[in-house]
Amino acid sequence: MDHPRRTVRVKRVDEVQTLDEMFRHCLPAFGGGYLRRIYTILDRAIGMGCPLTLAVSGPITVSGQHQAWLIPLIEAGWIAYLSTTDAVCYHDGHRSLNGHREPIHEVPIFGDDGALRDEKTIRVTDMAFDEEVLLDQDKFLTAMLSRPDFQRRMTGTELRYRLGEFYAQQEARNDITPGLLSTCYHMAIPIFVGAPADGSVFLNSMKLWAMRESGLIPEYGFDLDLHAEVFEACAYHRWGLFESDAKALGTLILGGGVPKNYNLQPEPALGQVLGLPEVRGYEFDVQIVTAPVTDGSLSSCPPAEAVTWGKVDKDTYQQSTESMQADYSTVMPFLVKALLDNRKRYEERAAEAGLEQTVREDARAAGYLRSREGYRLFEKREALVERLKSDLVSNREWLMDSLTYPSTKQEKK
Repeated sequence: MDHPRRTVRVKRVDEVQTLDEMFRHCLPAFGGGYLRRIYTILDRAIGMGCPLTLAVSGPITVSGQHQAWLIPLIEAGWIAYLSTTDAVCYHDGHRSLNGHREPIHEVPIFGDDGALRDEKTIRVTDMAFDEEVLLDQDKFLTAMLSRPDFQRRMTGTELRYRLGEFYAQQEARNDITPGLLSTCYHMAIPIFVGAPADGSVFLNSMKLWAMRESGLIPEYGFDLDLHAEVFEACAYHRWGLFESDAKALGTLILGGGVPKNYNLQPEPALGQVLGLPEVRGYEFDVQIVTAPVTDGSLSSCPPAEAVTWGKVDKDTYQQSTESMQADYSTVMPFLVKALLDNRKRYEERAAEAGLEQTVREDARAAGYLRSREGYRLFEKREALVERLKSDLVSNREWLMDSLTYPSTKQEKK
């Protein structure tokens, strides 16, 4: 396929006035070129009003990155839902615990870990906290999961929504800056965890289950409904493709692992497994990962490979996807700041000339200035799930045919 030549034109860094100009004109090649393309793709997706899903791996809450740039990004109203790890949700509660104000401190990556262990200090890369923080976090979660209103089967999105509510209460009680889960709770943003058993929120549920099984407590009825949670993710993907204003979805993937894979699964679930027609993958796909593509892992596979699975739209991926090999903690503060600065400039222009005139001057203003309330999908989940069920009923013939597979008859002995 022929592509038009892109002439390399740059500006001096002392000629540009904004981060937007710097990303566009001062990063012409190599790793900088990857970063420029990632920025311009995000700018396009946000400008067209495309709902974004976000997959994030790594200890983003224990390190404070959620407060530095992730929550400001979420509060812009552009994110539809999150995919992350159980550990991210667990560590998000540390700062709000009673008696542990500002519990996280910095330590050397290559220091004396034996000495830290003697001090009962837990290290996560260059972040650390007292072991007592973990023990108190476990007590908090055990008390929460023991409440009567948790003694039933629910999806993980409901668990984390309710956990965000309790974190918010703790933050208000202790005058703490809102964390990730409480922010998502207030904005009704669903949070998915593809490997719920791989983290300490679930370990505390296991403790209560084990105590019940051992006869130490009379009952414990909490359970995760994984089928309903995956189906809920499919319902949100269907909403993005067919009911959102943009009739498309974009995704921002930070790190790899299960959060990335879970974030990409709704398309094959809808099209391949449930057999629904006209299901597309993500129109925009931006990922920043450290894994080399040659390791063959899902963490490292670029959007082009996802096209072959149908997870990324085959008609747009060459212009609307990019995968950059980098530590996202080094670039996300700058990307988010640039995008939020763009929004601020559109807001200032709209206040001066009116929204309609601002959009006539630059169509991207409409997408940037969509409501900060966001999509509040968790509040709409029951209706969206029911609409997806209706689609399955309409697809009955295909689904029923998918239940059989030709094989030889079992031989009689």
